[in-house]
Amino acid sequence: MSKRIWWGSLVGIGLLLVGGWLVLHRSPVGYQAQRTIQTGQLRATTFALVSSAENSTTAYQRQYRYIQDIGDGRGYTAGIIGFTTGNGDLRQVVLRYRQLRPNNGLNQFLPALRRVQGTASHRGLGRPFVHAWRRAATDQRFVRAQNDILNQQYMYPALRAARHDDLGPLGQYIYYDALVVHGPGNDAASFGGIRRRARRLAQTPAQGGDPATYLRAFLRVRQGVMRQEAAHHDLSRLTTQRQLIRQRNFALRRPLAWTMYGDHYRLPA
Repeated sequence: MSKRIWWGSLVGIGLLLVGGWLVLHRSPVGYQAQRTIQTGQLRATTFALVSSAENSTTAYQRQYRYIQDIGDGRGYTAGIIGFTTGNGDLRQVVLRYRQLRPNNGLNQFLPALRRVQGTASHRGLGRPFVHAWRRAATDQRFVRAQNDILNQQYMYPALRAARHDDLGPLGQYIYYDALVVHGPGNDAASFGGIRRRARRLAQTPAQGGDPATYLRAFLRVRQGVMRQEAAHHDLSRLTTQRQLIRQRNFALRRPLAWTMYGDHYRLPA
């Protein structure tokens, strides 16, 4: 075999390998029970993406101690995904913590947490509650309490819906992020309502539809909801998700680079 033929064959094989990798990387990936955003690197990737929006950092592991009133009308926002006193999931965290460690420094605030639910009030909470939350975050049982409520109210519902619609890791992340921001209800401004309207606009992969087309429809509906909320006029979350759809990164593979609220982030391979 001449050198020219040998080199030509080698180049051809290389192009085939690269082409095969691109097809594998960019091909739609449906729901696979053994490969979801609940565990492993996919969980870390998803949490980093959400944390870049919620806390302006990809170091999500440090956010269990986070607590602040961000002025969105929901009282205190705290913890790994921004539980709030206003919508009551923060109270659920404290109740779960009581189950795991009956004697803890947050128990005393449970009556106040019940009273302020549905409001932006700090009454009965204030600085003592903020300090108690941060102290509790050094306890692994408190970390577990946050993870338990996160899974129960946000992760598991996202995965159930993704399984029904046959969505892979990218779709699972998009569903999870919507649940974190809008809540798991069925009204028009909650996850259930957004998903219901999106399914009217486009077929899900489970119905034989194209995943990119369906996910764009979901984000189009979500954009309308976000524009009605003063705290969410910046659509960086959706811009990042649309970028991933354009890149056809349905498997949510690293490396990833994105911009959130003007800040640039990167996750290495």
